[in-house]
Formats: sequence, C-alpha cells, structure tokens
Amino acid sequence: MSNDSISLKLDPRTVTGKAVKHLRRDGVVPAVIHDHGKDSVHVQGNSVAMLKVWKQAGKHHPIELTAGDKKFVALIKTAQFDPKKHLLTHVVFNAVDKNQKVEAEIPVKPRYDEGNESSPAERAGFIVLAQLESVQVKAIATKLPDFLTYDAEKLVEVGDHVTVADLTIPEGVELETELEHSIATVYEPSALAAANDAAGGDAEEEAPEAEGEEAAEGEAESSTEGEAPKEAAKSENKTEDKAQPEGE
Repeated sequence: MSNDSISLKLDPRTVTGKAVKHLRRDGVVPAVIHDHGKDSVHVQGNSVAMLKVWKQAGKHHPIELTAGDKKFVALIKTAQFDPKKHLLTHVVFNAVDKNQKVEAEIPVKPRYDEGNESSPAERAGFIVLAQLESVQVKAIATKLPDFLTYDAEKLVEVGDHVTVADLTIPEGVELETELEHSIATVYEPSALAAANDAAGGDAEEEAPEAEGEEAAEGEAESSTEGEAPKEAAKSENKTEDKAQPEGE
C-alpha cells in the first residue's frame, strides 16, 4: 500500500431520506459511516474534496475521517455517481481497526516486461478479454495493496489465460476470491465477434434493490456505484464496478 496518508473532514448530517437532494444542489455529498455494529453516523462533505479522496483511496486505502468531534479510520464501501451529471452523489464508509485484518476489493492490473505496453498476444493481433478487474482480499488495513498484478507476458496464443492463482500476492495478504477464477483470456478477434453476435450483446444483470433509509435516500437521484466517470477521473484506471449501488 502507498504510505501516503489520506484524510477527510466531514460534518454531521441531520438531513436524511429524499431531502438529501437539496444538499447535492449545494455541492455537498451525503455519506454514512458504519461502525462495527454501532449506530450509523450520518455525515456530509464537500463534493470536490470527497471526489478527490475517492480517486486516491478507492475501496482499499484507509482514510482518516474527522466527523465533528469523532475520528475514524475507514474504507470506502460504495461510492455512487449520477450517470448523467457525472457527479458523486453518496458514499458509504466502513470504520475499521487499522491493526486488525479487514476485507477489501483490490484492483487487478497486467504486468509487462520492460519496454512493452501490451501482452505478446495483443502484439500478435489477438484480443485479451479481461474477465475480472478486482479481487477480494483480507489483510491488516495498513497493509492493503493499492493493486495486484499478474504476468501478462504469459498470454501468447489463443486460449491462454491467467487466473487469480497467477496474481503476485504481497506477504500478509490473503486472497478471498477463488483461485480458479479467470482474470484474462486470449481470443481470436473473429471468433469473439461471432460469439458476441450470437449472444446478442452483453446482457445487464439485474441486481437486488437497496432497503431501508439508505434506499430512500438513494431514490432521491438516480445513481450508479463504482468508479468516477471518465469526465471526472480521466487519470483513473479504466475499471468498472458493476455492483448494485447502496443507498444512503
């Protein structure tokens, strides 16, 4: 993990439910902190500052939160964005003990030999289809890696693939995702195109609805959970989180 400390100052929030839409209009993002079974802490923060922290921390870097007179060390569980306005609309934080093991979602990246920017398969004209862009791990919060890598030089011929078992894992980090899960596979372009045509394109999977107060706040504005839109985070990795957003 990067040694950079990330901190964020938040204010206590009294506005809840669908009324939070008024906060967003004023450049304020509603958020909630879940704290080890205790009552959730409703907070709010400046939209620019919170977007900056999201881009720095993702879901894997501990954040030092100050909320009024309370202090927390937390990970971001979900971040929601308005798909039309490309604005951050809500964040859910999970408070953690930085000296205890926690579960987190870590991005996966290819690793190439020096001087290469793609795999041998891609350089030969094949397509490498990414099938997994992040994995679940368990580690002490301060030891969570910013990302995990695999040797993309192993992808040479059609059918070659890498799995979670091929990831380079730092000491002290435990994988929670199944080792057999494929990360990337090499395909022949024409065969992949034919398969896509036969399938009629990628179908969207319907996800379960949020419940309770957080769902009510989530309905205030249509939003999607995952990485900041390209307009807001052009420098971010092009991974996409397809999980259903949590409400506020």
